[in-house]
Amino acid sequence: MKRVKYLPHEGRRGSALLLSLVFIVVFSVMAIAMASMSGSNVQMSKNQRTLDNTRGCAESGLEVLRYWVSKVQMSGTTVPGQRFSELATVLQNELLAAGVTNIAPVCDGNAITISHVTLHASTNESFDAVFSKIDSDNVQLDITGHYGPISRTIRTRYIFGIRSHNVFDYGVASKGPISLSGNIELEGVNIDIESNAFIVCDPLKSGTSMALSIIGNSQIAGRVEIVNPLAEVYLHGGNAGVGGVTGIEATLPPYTKKGVAPVEFPVMRPGDFYGYATNILGSTTDLSTDATYVNLLIPPGTNPNFTGKATLKGIIYVQAPNVVTFSGSVEVTGIIVTDGSDTDNSGTNRITFTGDVISHPISELPVEPQYSGLQEQTGTFMIAPGFKASFGGGFGTLNGVIAANGIEFSGNAGGTIEGSILNYSDFPMVLSGNSDLLFRSNPAEVPAGFVPQIVLHYDPSAYSEVTL
Repeated sequence: MKRVKYLPHEGRRGSALLLSLVFIVVFSVMAIAMASMSGSNVQMSKNQRTLDNTRGCAESGLEVLRYWVSKVQMSGTTVPGQRFSELATVLQNELLAAGVTNIAPVCDGNAITISHVTLHASTNESFDAVFSKIDSDNVQLDITGHYGPISRTIRTRYIFGIRSHNVFDYGVASKGPISLSGNIELEGVNIDIESNAFIVCDPLKSGTSMALSIIGNSQIAGRVEIVNPLAEVYLHGGNAGVGGVTGIEATLPPYTKKGVAPVEFPVMRPGDFYGYATNILGSTTDLSTDATYVNLLIPPGTNPNFTGKATLKGIIYVQAPNVVTFSGSVEVTGIIVTDGSDTDNSGTNRITFTGDVISHPISELPVEPQYSGLQEQTGTFMIAPGFKASFGGGFGTLNGVIAANGIEFSGNAGGTIEGSILNYSDFPMVLSGNSDLLFRSNPAEVPAGFVPQIVLHYDPSAYSEVTL
């Protein structure tokens, strides 16, 4: 038998090289594709980062302007048609007062333009903004962020609204000094800060730098804020204190702060109520008997002394000059109003309560023609420009703010006050005797008879990105 010989196939020589080349080509193509895709992804990532940075510039501009717009306050007497131009003026004044020069609003009627506010010079980041008047109640804000050559715009809206002045956040606010002696306690019904005290005490007007004097066992449960940075605070007595502490500690922060920012006292507008006072008090009226007085007008120079029990309903309107005394008890469902000047600190005009006072909310007035609309005039017990108000008797609750040019509580006068006490006089507000005053604040309410502030409320629901 012959052995079969197997010979190699000469035609397969070099196939391994060919396969290697094929794989090299395939992998090269894949590498090129992956490199290309990676480059595209890097470019897309870079573009996305640039767009995000651009939008971030717009967002930064929005937050900057939200801060400054939150400081805009204008008088409640500003008519709707003038609010937009007043916005430009107030915004400019706020920026100038703060020394900000890189934000310069320019108003041309229906638009307030702010151009090229630099955020980061080295990366060429900035923003522009335009406030546009939609109508008398709404303002549109467009903010364009710039990052190099790229721009993005976001849009939102502000709405004009009203709020009470910040001064109503305090239990007691006085342009002049405050003096407590005896066993006076100022406390909050719910929390101590409801009895916080605010004092201006301009020594050129008050004639003294003694802003606060507490003698005996008197206490202010809340904190005290004083505008005058050089004001003096005097505490004498083992229990004389502020914020729950006594001695030197009570005269120092955080219990007593000096040099705080001023807070505006709102304009009083007693004329709003004059039309209700249709029943004139005659000079021969017998005031010694118990009687009910509805929408009473007390003419100048009458100087009445109500010795009987006086039941007062609606508006009690007192014209200057006058000295009105309630020697007997008083029951009030309404507002006591005077027409004096809020710069008259003479104390010549006075309203004095020597007896007890019972107060009911004005909303409890019956639905009758002579009270039409008064039920909604809430938040105020007395608005008395140019008159000194004195309380010598007790009371359960006084339903609203007490504002006058001079305030005095003495004897056993005390109770709950649904609001603040505002002393417009530069002379001391004096509390003496055994008065316990409890304050229940309602800062969200705009008390009747006071000009509110107009502010701008940010509307987050209007936020959107736009293409201009």
